[in-house]
Amino acid sequence: MTEGPDGEGLPVDHYYSARPRSPSERGQLRFLYRGEILTFTVDRGVFAVRALDPGTDLLIQSLEVGPTDRVLDLGCGWGAVGVAAAKAAPQGRVVMVDVNRRAVRLARENLAQNRLTNAEVRAGSMFEAVPGERFDVIATNPPYRIGRPQILAMLRDAPRFLTETGRLWVVGQGSQGILYYQHKLTEEFPGTVDVVARHSGYRVVRACRSARPTDRAR
Repeated sequence: MTEGPDGEGLPVDHYYSARPRSPSERGQLRFLYRGEILTFTVDRGVFAVRALDPGTDLLIQSLEVGPTDRVLDLGCGWGAVGVAAAKAAPQGRVVMVDVNRRAVRLARENLAQNRLTNAEVRAGSMFEAVPGERFDVIATNPPYRIGRPQILAMLRDAPRFLTETGRLWVVGQGSQGILYYQHKLTEEFPGTVDVVARHSGYRVVRACRSARPTDRAR
């Protein structure tokens, strides 16, 4: 048990606990995406209950998703990235994955709340929930507190779950080791690895499976 990620000082589980034991206290959040207000139900025991995390916000605003792309939101939380991706890919398909069962329930509610039918939410740890599947886009604000070995394992596994022109998008801060992980991505991906956005200490890194990033989303 530890303090919650929102800084309330209450003894709660980590937000990556499978079954949070912190008392429920649901609330509502909204943010603007592509000219539309998206509405979300949030709850304690899930990452970023007070407001949209600035790293996740930067990831959403930077993410390139084509209208027919198949997208994986890895560690979806209450669903901000996945809902935005589903809006951006109306003829595509979004799979949202989280080990936190409370997050999974919230993400499903938020898909319905935003009237989205081209997405689904699965419970599971990292890629365990999508065996044998491939995606055009994998987007993640990783649970850095789980530790470097687990994050590195995720980065090593990612290419196997991407299409030939697929892209992995990762956001993080310097204090979370994003520069280190960016370097590691250059060892795992045959294509380009570059920084596509920076703001307030965060950076969004895009790693492409092929030698060139696809232009489908542009």
